[in-house]
Amino acid sequence: MSDKDFEQQHLWHPYASMQTPAPVYHVESAQGVRLNLLGGREVIDGMASWWCAIHGYNVPALNQAAAKQLNSMAHVMFGGLTHQPAIDLAKTLLQIAPSNMQHVFFADSGSVAVEVSLKMAIQYWKGRKQPQKSKFLSLKHAYHGDTFGAMAVCDPISGMHHVFSDVLAEHIFSQVNATALRQAFELHHQHLAALIIEPMVQGAGGMHFYPAELLQTMRTLCDEFDVLLIADEIATGFGRTGKLFACEHANIQPDILCVGKALTGGYMSLAAVLSDAEISAGIHAQGDVLMHGPTFMANPLACAVAKASLDLLLASPWQSRVRHIQSQLEAGLAPCKDMPHVADVRVLGAIGVLEMKHNLDVAQVQSRLLEQGIWLRPFGKLLYTMPAFVMDDADLRQLTDAMVDAARRACVL
Repeated sequence: MSDKDFEQQHLWHPYASMQTPAPVYHVESAQGVRLNLLGGREVIDGMASWWCAIHGYNVPALNQAAAKQLNSMAHVMFGGLTHQPAIDLAKTLLQIAPSNMQHVFFADSGSVAVEVSLKMAIQYWKGRKQPQKSKFLSLKHAYHGDTFGAMAVCDPISGMHHVFSDVLAEHIFSQVNATALRQAFELHHQHLAALIIEPMVQGAGGMHFYPAELLQTMRTLCDEFDVLLIADEIATGFGRTGKLFACEHANIQPDILCVGKALTGGYMSLAAVLSDAEISAGIHAQGDVLMHGPTFMANPLACAVAKASLDLLLASPWQSRVRHIQSQLEAGLAPCKDMPHVADVRVLGAIGVLEMKHNLDVAQVQSRLLEQGIWLRPFGKLLYTMPAFVMDDADLRQLTDAMVDAARRACVL
């Protein structure tokens, strides 16, 4: 049996069928912003591996950090033990995060970070002797992860988890506007533990953007109605929107902050949940402890690489790079605004989105993009890019030209 046949028969891919598998492309190596496919084809990665590889691939500083850490230890349990990579990474996170953040919990992945944030909120209110505050307010089009707690705060209708709707915990959902949010708070605040949001950009739920003024309103409503604010910055953190954290667009501070994805520069899975001192005090008010402890919590190898990735980011001119990428995406995608089957063109920071009026034939679009040397992963009506911050002008032009061509071809189907 060939490797290709074995893969098709036995390996599951994200959101994929084993019975009618979609095409997959074998990557042999990666360098800079390029993937080298089996057979010799080289393509520009416009996805930064689901938004993680902000420095590109095979980065010397990150390779060196990984190799150095491997020489001492790849992993040690965090229960009852500690190590320097976790301490150093936590120090850096607290230096760059909103100034109210005081505590760091290292988790395995973005979804697990969301789970921990929900637990924090529930345990906080139990500690404050208000156990009735156990529901969460989330937004239409929200996406927060694939585990059960995270799925329960994703949009149950338009999201990708509707198949589980009958077994998920029921929470409250609001349209993404100030009037609807105020109504939700007025009706449900006595039972709300927290409002959980993706600041500024709703990612896998549809790549929707909303204004900074609405983000400020969310913080104001949480304060008014005594509800915590959880900011899920797993996709938006570390410069993706043009600010180090998207909350900075509205100059707000959440009570709990989730980060992940780009934390390690795309090298391995690691996430973190940060909280202010009040959250910790509430959880411990009755002598309780935070009830979570992953086996690979604060993995030393991941922490060492994450620290090196953040150091590399902070030492780089990332702000000007992201601004330049934004201007390039705006200019490059502008021709799509007049196409009849394009519903919207939107850009924020290093995020460019083409929303079509009809669903795309994903396999066909991907095949055509690959012919032009571009790797993207469209879904539904969306063709979008989140490139590495180090992508140069020529590659950005090739990327946007291919997206424009794909949109034009979709318009004539």
